Amino acid sequence: MTSDEQAPPHRGPAMPENADRKQRGRPFQPGQSGNPAGKPKGTRHVALQVLDAIGDAAAADVLRRVVEDAKGGDLRAAEILLRRLWPERKGRPSPMELPALQTPADLVKATAAIVEAVASGDVTPEEGAAVASIVETHRRAIETEELERRLTVLEARGDTP
Repeated sequence: MTSDEQAPPHRGPAMPENADRKQRGRPFQPGQSGNPAGKPKGTRHVALQVLDAIGDAAAADVLRRVVEDAKGGDLRAAEILLRRLWPERKGRPSPMELPALQTPADLVKATAAIVEAVASGDVTPEEGAAVASIVETHRRAIETEELERRLTVLEARGDTP
């Protein structure tokens, strides 16, 4: 390079001469998926398919053996069968008197009833929390409906920006 020529501005790391050719040869552009449709729903890895086939082949024999062992007095085998026939309940009904939940005032009464039921021992704190969560979800639904109604009235009057 002579003193009259200027060096080109530096724009990051030097690219190999064939970089542009390699970029043009790609079937898709950077940031664009090579498979926009994605994997079909229900597609499973081959290893999982093989394991399923092994399990399907042996399932009847295994079940037959567990039943035989349970009949022979094996309590662990009996427990396995019973857990499949009668799954453990994740909760129990928690009867408590709650008012109809239609207004915010009803929600206050419902919360008070839940607190009273927990305090008296009629329901556990966990059961009370679960019912309170349902009441809270209902409160949000009431609030959303009320806000939508107010917005409709404001829009009808032309008070919105």
